[in-house]
Amino acid sequence: MAEPEGPERARLPADGRKISLQRCETCSQEEAKYRCPRCMKYSCSLLCVKKHKLALSCNGVRDKTAFVSVNEFTDLNLLSDYRFLEDVGRAADAAARHLTVHNPTAKKLLYGLRNKARKCDIDLRTLPVGFTKRRENSTTFNCMEKKFYWHLKLIFPHSHAEYTLKGVPDDKTLADILKPYIDPVESDPVVCQRLKIYTVSPQSDVQILMKIENRKQNSVRYYELDARRSLLDNLKGKVIIEYPTFFVVLKTLKNNMVILGQDASEPAENSDSESSSLSSVEEGEIRDSS
Repeated sequence: MAEPEGPERARLPADGRKISLQRCETCSQEEAKYRCPRCMKYSCSLLCVKKHKLALSCNGVRDKTAFVSVNEFTDLNLLSDYRFLEDVGRAADAAARHLTVHNPTAKKLLYGLRNKARKCDIDLRTLPVGFTKRRENSTTFNCMEKKFYWHLKLIFPHSHAEYTLKGVPDDKTLADILKPYIDPVESDPVVCQRLKIYTVSPQSDVQILMKIENRKQNSVRYYELDARRSLLDNLKGKVIIEYPTFFVVLKTLKNNMVILGQDASEPAENSDSESSSLSSVEEGEIRDSS
C-alpha cells in the first residue's frame, strides 16, 4: 500500500544523529556538532571548541542577562529569567549576612579611600559586598607617600584580550603603563605575540578610552585619555566605580566606541556632571534626530 503524499522526512545518518546545516566556524572544514552557549559559535570538535575559547576569550558559559527581543521570547527564556532572579536574591541575602558588611574597620577604610579620592577631584564609588568588582578591587592609598596605588584593568578589543594590574602608582604615565604590553622592544614576548596588531602599529594610532559612567544604555560615550599624562591627571574630574577600566583601541580599525564630543548629534563639552545634565542632553539628541 502506497504511503500518502506529504513533506519529505529529514534524512538521518546511520547513527540517527540529525545532520547539521552549519560548518565549523573555527576550521571551516568539518560539519558542526556543537554550539557555544556564550557566543553561539559553531564547532566540530573539542579542539576547535578550545581554539575558539582562546581566540575570543570566551568562557563558554551562557550569558543569562543577554538581550532577547519580544518576538523571540519563549517560555524557556521566562523560566531562565525567573531562576536568575532567584539566584540574585540568594546572592543578595548572603551578601547582607557577610561579616564585612557589619565590620566597622572595613567601612572606615572604604570611607577613607573615597575621601582621599574626592580630595584629588576623583569621584570614587564603591559597590556593596558581593559584587565582583568590589571583591576584585585592590586599590590602596599610601598615607606616607600621599599616593594612590590603583587596581587597573586593560582591555584590548582588537585582540580579544584583557589584563589586570595591581598596585599601579598614580604618578605613572599611561604610556609607561602600556609599555610592557604594546611596546615592540619592552613588551613580554608572549604578550607581544597576542597583541601583535598593536605592537606593529605606530604609537600615534593607539587610543586609550575610558567609559563614562551614569549614561543611559543607548547613549554610551567614552573619554579619550592622554597617554603622556599621569594616571592621576587622567582620572581627575571623572566618576570611577571601584577601579578604572581602560580600552586600548587603534584609530585605523573600526570600533563602536563613541568618544565624547566627537558625535555629530552631541555638543563637544566636558561631562563632569553627567548625572545632573544627562536628561537635557538626551532630549537634545532626540530633537535633533527628528
